[in-house]
Amino acid sequence: MPHTQRVILVDDSDNDNFFHDIAVRKCGFAGEIKIFDKGEDALDFLLNDRVSVPTMVFMDINMAGMGGFELARTLEEQLEPGVPLQLHMLTSSSWSVDKATADSIGLIQSYLVKPLTRETAAALIDLS
Repeated sequence: MPHTQRVILVDDSDNDNFFHDIAVRKCGFAGEIKIFDKGEDALDFLLNDRVSVPTMVFMDINMAGMGGFELARTLEEQLEPGVPLQLHMLTSSSWSVDKATADSIGLIQSYLVKPLTRETAAALIDLS
């Protein structure tokens, strides 16, 4: 995938979004960051945008309304194959059943336990 131009944070916690935004910026990412507190809003944006630029999404599992697993499954069904999109679960859940569910969804690249650190963001985001 070409270098990441956009990062999307999907979490219903304003505090988590605030700190994860800082972590992404501190790792040296200078592109666009979009924040959604609802899975439905992130889904609408991504489907309408058709992932026009290389995009990395960090999403929580448990949110009011559409959770992260449902968001990932819907994107997997509705986006064109090969779009420049990377999905990463970013959750407070260390339950093995949640990790196994994430592993069963092909679009999800990794399962991360909060908080997102500058080091983890730097390791995942292609800044070149």
